[in-house]
Amino acid sequence: MNKAVNDGVRSGGNGVWSGSWVAERLGVELLGDPELTDLLGLALRRNPKRAHLLVSNVLGKHVPQSPSIVYGYGFTLGRRVRELLGAEECARAVVLGYAETATGLGHAVADGIALAPYLHSTRRPVAGVATAGGFEESHSHATSHLLLPENPQLLSGEGPLILVDDEFSTGNTVLNTIRDLHERYPRNRYVVVALVDMRSAADVGRLDEFAAEIGARVDLVAAASGTVRLPDGVLEKGQELVARYESGGAGSDGSSSAAPSGLVARFPAPLKGEGDAVDPSREPTPRVEPDSSSEPTPRIEAAPSLEATPSPETVPITETGPSLESTLPPNPPGARGTARPAPTGPHPTHNRITRVELRWPGNLPDGGRHGFTPHHRIRLERALPAMAARLAEALPEDARRVHILGFEELMYAPLRLARELEQVVDADVTYSTTTRSPVLAVDDPGYAIRTRLTFPAHDTPADGPGDRYAYNIAGAGFDAVVAVLDDTADTPELHAPDGLLARLAEHTPHVVLAVVPSYVPERPPMLPDPLRGPAFSSYAPEEVGWLLQDLSDVTLEAPTEEREEAIQSGGAHYAESLPVEYQPSEQYQQLFHTALDEAAGRLALAVGAVTELVLAERSPHPVLVSLARAGTPVGVLMRRWAQHRHGLDLPHYAVSIVRGRGIDANALRWLAAHHDPADVVFVDGWTGKGAITRELADAVREFEESDGITGFDPEIAVLADPGSCVKTYGTREDFLIPSACLNSTVSGLISRTVLRSDLVGPHDFHGAKFYRELAGADVSVDFLDAVAAQFPEVSDAVTVLAKELLAADRTPTWEGWAAVERISEEYGIHDVNLVKPGVGETTRVLLRRVPWKILARAGAGADLDHVRLLAEQRGVPVEEVAELPYTCVGLIHPKYTRGATGADGKAVAV
Repeated sequence: MNKAVNDGVRSGGNGVWSGSWVAERLGVELLGDPELTDLLGLALRRNPKRAHLLVSNVLGKHVPQSPSIVYGYGFTLGRRVRELLGAEECARAVVLGYAETATGLGHAVADGIALAPYLHSTRRPVAGVATAGGFEESHSHATSHLLLPENPQLLSGEGPLILVDDEFSTGNTVLNTIRDLHERYPRNRYVVVALVDMRSAADVGRLDEFAAEIGARVDLVAAASGTVRLPDGVLEKGQELVARYESGGAGSDGSSSAAPSGLVARFPAPLKGEGDAVDPSREPTPRVEPDSSSEPTPRIEAAPSLEATPSPETVPITETGPSLESTLPPNPPGARGTARPAPTGPHPTHNRITRVELRWPGNLPDGGRHGFTPHHRIRLERALPAMAARLAEALPEDARRVHILGFEELMYAPLRLARELEQVVDADVTYSTTTRSPVLAVDDPGYAIRTRLTFPAHDTPADGPGDRYAYNIAGAGFDAVVAVLDDTADTPELHAPDGLLARLAEHTPHVVLAVVPSYVPERPPMLPDPLRGPAFSSYAPEEVGWLLQDLSDVTLEAPTEEREEAIQSGGAHYAESLPVEYQPSEQYQQLFHTALDEAAGRLALAVGAVTELVLAERSPHPVLVSLARAGTPVGVLMRRWAQHRHGLDLPHYAVSIVRGRGIDANALRWLAAHHDPADVVFVDGWTGKGAITRELADAVREFEESDGITGFDPEIAVLADPGSCVKTYGTREDFLIPSACLNSTVSGLISRTVLRSDLVGPHDFHGAKFYRELAGADVSVDFLDAVAAQFPEVSDAVTVLAKELLAADRTPTWEGWAAVERISEEYGIHDVNLVKPGVGETTRVLLRRVPWKILARAGAGADLDHVRLLAEQRGVPVEEVAELPYTCVGLIHPKYTRGATGADGKAVAV
């Protein structure tokens, strides 16, 4: 299959450099790497700050080019960035491209990196999407750039920020960007990526000085480097030249006048035997100097490279990334290739315009305006072949030269479609996009912009109506042009007699329209403020905010035996219902108070120690987030310690986490919107075998992948870590924490959390109940006050213990998990979820589940008094074990049915 490179526009016929016309008339010189004239041509524009325009031959904006070459340059630059940073840093990075010219290039760079999300700036405000930043591009015709990420935390990470632009000239745009973003989201490293680095020595120094000023490292990756030498008076001379040609007059040297809108340019026929096929093995075309004339010939001199351009290399093929089948040379093939054949004349404007339905995947962003994640890239890769096949079906069978025309900022989707189409049709496929930028068109082989189509804007731009342009399309002899737009641009102006489609139809017999849905982030309903006491819970309002919804009016309780049978049979999840709240007997309540009196000092010591570890290692101003509900009393006590010892008023919330279902993602979204995720410290009462520890780590990872919000540390801080599952704890001893003895009456009268699809919608917090009717038995505040009263007594001991812990090796050994697996096998249970180790977990088994038996360490004393009492009341045997890593272990009845126990719910001997 012939994959030709249509480079007749970017280079003049007979090997003339497409920048020679400007260079000869203005005395402009390109100094630097020899491949600069292969990558760049020159044109003129009316601009009060810069008359000349560097026109890229491999960007796919002004010059039609093979999509494989356009995409390949960006992808290869991305691979170089990945080699520079390493995979770990790339996974923490964000890629930022510049509108409108570099949106597609930046996206291709992100694809080459493969691990980082992508965002590009935009000049299109989007209702309902908050601005995360903005900056000015001083030399541009349209200066204001907006940053509109769907995920407001996308730019707030500490990983490298990779900034991608087609041309790095003065560095002003990059400096403006870094200055704005560094004030909001400071980080230590930036990488600037460009096709060409054209800074002067002075500009290079400015960037280095700025990097030192903000204390960050700035790296540069470019395909080629050099500078533009401008003689004195070039701006005035360029403006006079533009004015003369725009007025229609020919230059004094006899050159042809400027091409009017829609001019059909005439090009010499191609030279026989010279093809444009992409041949990665061929040598770059030798430079051919223009014919001598009265005008001076541009001088191309070699200057020291700011960064060496790599030798040709094969881009690796990734599992999910695009396949680059060929080796891409550092220079585009045929930079001075043959010119295009002359067209036969304008085509009638009544040509039929065919609309093709791409069937773009639902909810897949059309580009990086609001962010594009690696997961989005995987979805696009899967969908591209089918969409390209639909485009191919819409093309005439005899089409041999097909052009894909993108739309302003919408560069990436058309580029990927063009590259995919290039693989499946027997035709030469090229790619470029429309633009807002006005550039003078001159029909001369040594000029980069040969023709210009002008048409009215058709996307209702925020800055009002105006002209838009498509360059080098008129007179190119394309058999078909496929216009790929987003639906925002599919307006009456597009289809008007002077609109883009009509202008294209004047110059090609077949116009195909493909419309991509413009992605607009869905705005979920506003999440409510946290629930607080006394309206929800018996805690004071400043003690904790509950990121839950109140389900107090819903009947959720079911008999313990019914729940157990449904859970073990797979008919229901434990979080879909609640057990009937255990009402302690007078004897049991006395046990609780006795245990609290004896353990208050021990608890205060552990509370102080774990809080000191958090302040020293996690954050000096942590946001405590308890895992409801067992973690809530501990979180309140840690907050009280920070206030007592350090005068800190720490925010504290309680969120739901459900085994097998993960943490409440809406709660994480709320936290990310109101606090820095890096300051969040998850708090729980104790660890058993570590199931919740693993659940939280998995849930946070999934949340980062789905929402793109990073920074949450899944490491839990606990009062006691008998299972050796975490490194932030007050003690690793398995002792009685009195709050484990009771249910809601020691946890602010709040039930355990509920997650059921008919009660909790996609934009709701998980639910819980407030048992107001149990207020007479509530000891929640009594528990907190008893422990906090011991803070002054244990203050010195906390200082000593915290120092010991900070100096100790606290790496989790997970010995508790290993013990649970061993017990599961020894007792024939074969399900670690039915083995609940530790005093706290054993108590939960007796209060909420159907227990089978209790294993108690031989010689365990008062810590198990309440366990023995509950076991006696439930008719559950207590078996002493000589060597047990925990004080006790509760075993849930395996293969439970109500027939396997008695009608009274007591276990039957088996």
